Amino acid sequence: MARYLADIEAAAAILSTTDRILIIGCSGSGKSTLARELSALLALPYVSMDRDVFWLPGWQQRQRADALAIVERTVAQPQWIMDGTSPGTLPLRLPRTNLVLWMRPPRCISLYGVVSRWLRYRGRTRPEMAENCPERLSREFLRYVWNFEKTESPEIEQKLADYGGDVPALVVRSRRQAQALKEALKSLLAGAANA
Repeated sequence: MARYLADIEAAAAILSTTDRILIIGCSGSGKSTLARELSALLALPYVSMDRDVFWLPGWQQRQRADALAIVERTVAQPQWIMDGTSPGTLPLRLPRTNLVLWMRPPRCISLYGVVSRWLRYRGRTRPEMAENCPERLSREFLRYVWNFEKTESPEIEQKLADYGGDVPALVVRSRRQAQALKEALKSLLAGAANA
């Protein structure tokens, strides 16, 4: 069984001293935003599964064996913060992870996230994607986001139990909770700097 944390302060305490953080969740849930912000706060290398593992320029999908080899090399590094769910790669990533942050807001928030992202980057490539992968939105993708909790979350929970039983995990259910986590972390980091 996964070791879920009860509060934000406990997660912030782990964040303030850890070197390998995994951020998972539905598309549009805020994974990449949180990963980039934590990367800057903690001076950890940021790895986007979309940009660095799965996609090549022009929306060409990387061969699975090559993608898995990249994941293996990446998680072997001493420091990283990685955003991306990909349940099939969790057996490689979880054993090397010190903390999991599972972005798990209501699906309407994730839908809003993907639509607003599409509007913001329409015709352009967002920073978390490979070159020449302009933002796109389809009915199929919206259906995936709408059904994520039902179709993907059970597998994620099982992988957390099977491969990350000793890894603490915090479920973040709102942008407000994500902000509270960042503020708690900033407070801890400031206290450590002033000590």
